Amino acid sequence: MEKLTLLSEIETDTFKGLSAKSKYLLPKYFYDDIGSGIFQDIMKMPEYYLTDCELEIFSTKKKQITNAIKNGDTSFELIELGSGDGLKTKELLNYLVKSSASFKYIPIDISKKANNELVKNLRQEIPGLNLEAKTGDYFQVMKQMNGYSGIRKIILFLGSNIGNFTNNEIDLFLNQLAGFTNKGDKVLIGFDLKKSPEVIMKAYNDQHGNTRKFNLNHLARLNKELYADFNLGNFEQHTKYNPVTGEVKSFLVSKTDQTVRIGAIGQSFRFKKWEPVFMELSRKFDLETIENMAQENGFKVEQHFTDKRNYFVDSLWARE
Repeated sequence: MEKLTLLSEIETDTFKGLSAKSKYLLPKYFYDDIGSGIFQDIMKMPEYYLTDCELEIFSTKKKQITNAIKNGDTSFELIELGSGDGLKTKELLNYLVKSSASFKYIPIDISKKANNELVKNLRQEIPGLNLEAKTGDYFQVMKQMNGYSGIRKIILFLGSNIGNFTNNEIDLFLNQLAGFTNKGDKVLIGFDLKKSPEVIMKAYNDQHGNTRKFNLNHLARLNKELYADFNLGNFEQHTKYNPVTGEVKSFLVSKTDQTVRIGAIGQSFRFKKWEPVFMELSRKFDLETIENMAQENGFKVEQHFTDKRNYFVDSLWARE
């Protein structure tokens, strides 16, 4: 095996994932500019109920959410982790500005393109908004921001992004949130709730092929950025749902025996025919689990905001 030089984060993560006994790639690398665009297409699909459900919550319950996060006339920072195009958040931002709330909106996204478009659109649509976007991995940006201003913080983590984490990653994330927040700060977290497996599978294995493109774009990104030679036609997508654990797992499966070289790290990786590469976890929750998670990490659930079908919940927690 060739000697490794000092690697970047994406190089290190890719090497570890493809060297593992059960191969995997980290889902945070889905969201380059192209991947972010494909995900926008996914969110527009009628089968992808998550966006519609959360948009319904923000559209119909923005007054209740505003009243719950405001604390009189005190100023606060509204920090959104993984802000994307801000579709749902704009409902809340508009209402906050119209209600003369004193706040700064700080969207954090790994895609510079998504951030630039969001800032441009917000400056046009909500000209009175106090806005400061930050680009990067939100774990890293949160570390840089720790103790940033001393102002009360409201943190948004929407879209059921927490469902992409393993149990250990959820513990780490919530522990970081607890360390980043002070008593009186609040977090609003989106959770996709357990429901009919048929509904879930239509969203995550869509007939339009968008979820397939989304997964394959990860390999295309490695070809472009790490000088890999993945043949995208040699992989197919497979998705399964476990109603007991609430876990949706997505894989890319090698359709043939093949060897892929990744030039940037000077390594080649062997794929057996029908060998899976784990791509993403999308977990579904119940309210009891959500409330236990909050309590175990120093938060108290204040309110659950749900859509009319009870498919989705935005859960508001206060730091104790």
